[in-house]
Amino acid sequence: EQNQLEDVSPYNGVSKIQAELPKLSLRDMPEDNSFSSMSSPAPGPLSPPLGPINTDIGDLHDVPINDNADTLSTNIIHSRSLEEVPTDTSEVFLKITVTSPQKIGEGMGAYVAYKVETRTNMLIFKKRNFSVIRRFSDFLGLHDKLTEKYLRNGRIIPPAPEKSVIGTTKIKMSGDKSQEQNSSSTEFLERRRAALERYLNRTAVHPVLSIDPDFREFLEADVELPKATNTSALSGKGVMRLFNKVGETVNKITYKMDESDMWFEEKTSQIDSLDIQLRALHSAVDSLTNQRRELANYTGATAKSIAVLGHGEPGASLGRALAQLAETLEKVEVIRKTQSNSDLYQFGEMLRDYVALIGAIKDVFHERVKVFQNWQHAQLMLNKKREQKARLEQSGRTDRTSQAATEVIEWEAKVDRGQEEFDNISKMIKEEVERFELVRVQDFKKQLIEYLESMLEHQNQLIKYWESFLPEARAVA
Repeated sequence: EQNQLEDVSPYNGVSKIQAELPKLSLRDMPEDNSFSSMSSPAPGPLSPPLGPINTDIGDLHDVPINDNADTLSTNIIHSRSLEEVPTDTSEVFLKITVTSPQKIGEGMGAYVAYKVETRTNMLIFKKRNFSVIRRFSDFLGLHDKLTEKYLRNGRIIPPAPEKSVIGTTKIKMSGDKSQEQNSSSTEFLERRRAALERYLNRTAVHPVLSIDPDFREFLEADVELPKATNTSALSGKGVMRLFNKVGETVNKITYKMDESDMWFEEKTSQIDSLDIQLRALHSAVDSLTNQRRELANYTGATAKSIAVLGHGEPGASLGRALAQLAETLEKVEVIRKTQSNSDLYQFGEMLRDYVALIGAIKDVFHERVKVFQNWQHAQLMLNKKREQKARLEQSGRTDRTSQAATEVIEWEAKVDRGQEEFDNISKMIKEEVERFELVRVQDFKKQLIEYLESMLEHQNQLIKYWESFLPEARAVA
């Protein structure tokens, strides 16, 4: 399968003007313990919100109760014990950066490899600083492994960036020279790199996922990982995944669980409402970003027109003022473009991440419904086996009564395991959602303060530009 391609953006989102600005501070920053770790900004339009990643579900009547429930329960208990990991200091940190995307190959067989750098003081890792090379399918493969292991336990798995067929095809079919000149491709590549970095850091702050063997192998193993073939949209597994996703959607619509826990009923309503609000806000910020970029472009066009007018002006003082005005507008254009990048990367991308995280929460809620379905299926089968055993006893067929009694015992055990699994996943979801809410507040506070500081810096610089131009305008005779 062909994977998404990326390259390093020549623009890091910080102009010389912005770099020279005095750093304003509204208040102390909260700790950097968030689902979204923002990367270096770069220009680019907002992409559609990430959708949830769904799991497979079969026909209810053909799905027996999970015989691995005891193992799952053990895994849950074991996962909790893993949340305390020894470190060499009291301040635990695991910081990951994704850099240096490099295109490998040409044509439709090309792909992009990324350098994943890690800094940590967790003793579970072999080194304190290390780096590996990974391709896009490796990131998706990691997410699939974590989902397979932890979703059924009730863990909220941070979603990985989705594939973009259009963006991938453009990069694969473009040469190096045209790629550097194509701003839209550059924006796509930088957005993909930043999204992968945020995905890894969201996983790294989770107390259990951060020490998962597959996650540690992804970060540490300085070898090429086995190719994740099931991540291809055109592969056989990809097609099956599409059909399963359709089945998931149908099941969500047609099956209504009789909820007995008021907490889940309230949280489901709250999550649905939050999803609608975040999507609406994300759409508004998307429009804000595009409009501010358009304003910057028109400002630049105005500056050029004024400069031409100033060159043809016979009056020395007026010509000087027009030239100074054109220069000021060029600086304003840079500031507005930088502000549009702040709109996108300090605010818009955070909203995009949380739209995806809401989808992950919905996935784990639906996983609980599936566990409940299996439990109820086992209860129905137990009732049938009991009725069958009673009929055999009434008819005096002692030759089959013993087998029927054994089947009743087996289904009774499955019902007990089903109830235990349902209770465990319900408890785990409550813990995960509580953690999500705490981190969400910290994350929004941190990003909003940074966003406001950025706007203050830009407005402060704009005031300085216009104040420096005002004497020139007054000097026109």
